[in-house]
Amino acid sequence: MLALNDVAPPLHAVWTENDQARTARWPAENNSPPPKRIITADDTLSADDAYRLVSQGTSLLWRGDFHNARQLLQALARRIDKPKKAPRKKAELPTPLAVFNQHRLHQSQRTQLLNRLLIELDSNAAIALRRAPDVADACQAALGQIDEPFLLSLRALQGIIGAHEWQKKGVAIPALAHNIHVHYGVFSPNRGEYIDLVAQAPLPTKELAFDIGTGSGVLAAVLAQRGVRKVIGTDQDPRALACARENIERLGLSKVIDLQTADLFPVGASALIVCNPPWLPAKPTTPIERAIYDPESRMLLGFLNGLAGHLTPDGEGWLIMSDLAEHLGLRSRDFLLQAIAAAGLRVVDRMDARPKHPKAVDETDPLHEARRLEITSLWRLARA
Repeated sequence: MLALNDVAPPLHAVWTENDQARTARWPAENNSPPPKRIITADDTLSADDAYRLVSQGTSLLWRGDFHNARQLLQALARRIDKPKKAPRKKAELPTPLAVFNQHRLHQSQRTQLLNRLLIELDSNAAIALRRAPDVADACQAALGQIDEPFLLSLRALQGIIGAHEWQKKGVAIPALAHNIHVHYGVFSPNRGEYIDLVAQAPLPTKELAFDIGTGSGVLAAVLAQRGVRKVIGTDQDPRALACARENIERLGLSKVIDLQTADLFPVGASALIVCNPPWLPAKPTTPIERAIYDPESRMLLGFLNGLAGHLTPDGEGWLIMSDLAEHLGLRSRDFLLQAIAAAGLRVVDRMDARPKHPKAVDETDPLHEARRLEITSLWRLARA
């Protein structure tokens, strides 16, 4: 796997503790700068004081009980999420786009504040705090070997621990014989409706298929399970390719599926080319969000514009897309239809599915009004 500390020159955080200058690695995978101001904190710090400090831009390096740090993080989240007082005058109902932008802004600010509660780990990824868990294996899987002490936000550490548990447990896929195991930083196939569509759509060929942006390898595996004799999966992310390779080997499909590093298409043509690009045309703020947000619809348009040149004359391109962006006001249906036509393609058929994930029925979700209308579609495209 690609260790995050090999991606760019290492960054270091600096602080003063007990009148001594201290330094530690700052393994930020998106090259976010280390905190400018760090002070130590322990169990004597109240949640209100902690909230005041992080709101002023101060990061807190925790030296108290580990479980108390988790409780403090929850207390900070409650304060950040506390509803604002409603204005006295009745305001106009915001548009779905305004709701989305406000939600994204809140999430970004929330992440910044919560990430200011820090944990120090030694060169073996051990935490010298009372009741601290053993996180060495989880950190090794996510970050690679870091041969010096390093700092992580507690929130990021919790994400690494959770991802490691999911990697071991796996995600059940009804169309496959075994679970899909997802690495840290690779998008998890928790939303089953798009996988079901690929498992049910009529195959135009069983000779060769391309899976563009394979991620965990789940769609390539489903195609192989359906009897496609050769599948080429492409991705640019080394972590995704390593994850897909492990899943494919576990499923016994290594002789059928070939993984390649490529920006979209491999060399050659196929009668079936599948792509499940990020569904929302917005800027990701973290690497994992690249599986959700596609700035300026780059991957969507790249797939459509290159599809005709890689399809055999009677082949089909399967575009798997949610229409959530349309309900949020981020993109119109006309935009998609015009992009398909401009790429020299026509729609053969469209298969639709309603989402089954919990957020689709969660009325407390700020985006519920859009999510309740969402439909995921498999667009069967051919040359015009």
